[in-house]
Amino acid sequence: MNIKIPKNIYFVGAGGIGMANLVRYFLSKGCRIAGYDRTSTQLTDSLRKEGAEIVFEDDPELIPEDMKSPEDTLVVYTPAVGDDNHILCEFRKLGFTPVKRAAVLGLITADTEGICISGSHGKTTTSSMTAWILEQTKGGCNAFLGGILRNTGSNLMISRGSQYSVIEADEYDRSFHKLHPWLAVVTSTDPDHLDIYGDEKGYLEGFAHFTSLIRPGGFLIMHTGLKLIPRIGKNVSLETYSGHRGEERGDWYADNVRWGTGSLTIDIHGPKTDICDVSLGVPVEINIDNSVAAAAASWHAGATPEEIKKGLETFKGAERRFQIWLDGVTESKTAVIDDYAHSPAEVKASIESVRKLYPGKEIAVIFQPHLYTRTRDFAPEFAEALSAADRLIMTEIYPAREKPIPGVDSQMVLKNVKCKNKAFCERKNLLNLIKNSNFEVLMTLGAADLNVLLPEICRIIIAND
Repeated sequence: MNIKIPKNIYFVGAGGIGMANLVRYFLSKGCRIAGYDRTSTQLTDSLRKEGAEIVFEDDPELIPEDMKSPEDTLVVYTPAVGDDNHILCEFRKLGFTPVKRAAVLGLITADTEGICISGSHGKTTTSSMTAWILEQTKGGCNAFLGGILRNTGSNLMISRGSQYSVIEADEYDRSFHKLHPWLAVVTSTDPDHLDIYGDEKGYLEGFAHFTSLIRPGGFLIMHTGLKLIPRIGKNVSLETYSGHRGEERGDWYADNVRWGTGSLTIDIHGPKTDICDVSLGVPVEINIDNSVAAAAASWHAGATPEEIKKGLETFKGAERRFQIWLDGVTESKTAVIDDYAHSPAEVKASIESVRKLYPGKEIAVIFQPHLYTRTRDFAPEFAEALSAADRLIMTEIYPAREKPIPGVDSQMVLKNVKCKNKAFCERKNLLNLIKNSNFEVLMTLGAADLNVLLPEICRIIIAND
């Protein structure tokens, strides 16, 4: 990579999962890194141990004195931080022009063969799979992921000699419009972030523009059946992919699906290759499609069928992406699974996958809605998806970057859920509820912070069993 590296970088919102990989990347380049985040987390603790100077008070007085000159300091911020942030405002008063995280990723993809994985769902797992497959090759890859890859314990991978960079292309705030893909994947286009795009038409237009950014000579790999009409150049090759569920068969597809006790084996076929008897490292149905997309992307980047198979079979998953905390067999009678599913389609797919993994078991779901706008815009769809659970417990909405919207709360969804055993429980009371309950399979779903309760939830489950 030939990116001009600044002496100092200050990250506003340093603890976000997407920002953290840039923090780690520039630490590896020898930069002095400082930053701010709202709260201390396990991730910010790790970044501080690695050398980042992170504070948790929005106080301009805490900006290091030698980082107040625009000549030798770059300020990077996440759109999750509001314009009223005092530290960000202070930098602007000092003459800085802060840049969004996406602009920095844009520089990286302009300087490498960027493999940019996009989609309303599936992009974290697919990008993590692709990166792990390429790690099996001689050259490896650089990867900037939206989740912690459990194989490595990090959301960043660095291979100084590799020409490839795997980027999770986030559509929020149109961030992926800053990228320069050599190869782009579109996993799905179910509408989301309507606070940014307005409606489904605007959302699809955002993805169409993303496809127009693929370099001449590059590739677009797109799931079959999407409403998206890509806007690629004449010198960009389009290939489609599909899973196995009776949808239109793509240029890349899976078949010969075999379920075993705790195992899932598939065959993957491409226009010029076959990769047979792949036993997925994370054996859930939703990963069949992700595996096909990752196989296609990594094959174009030079991975052999043997390397692709090895990568998919040894892939341990990204944290919070269908992460099995208790398997219901070896450690306890109850299975505990956490999934980042935060859109109706993801919730539906996640519950369906658990049905396949634990047939005949009662599935209880704890769901924490993420964002007022998302809850408002998709309340009927969430209610339909959550109705697939046998038992549902809903908490209050996790606001993240948003302020409350009058009339928008969890009851908008809960009142229309069809499963008979449903209830609302404030997050602060969840542990007591779990102590006094029995479960066969317990799922925690959502992009909020239920995951921080999981160690204690597992201790309670083991004690109860």
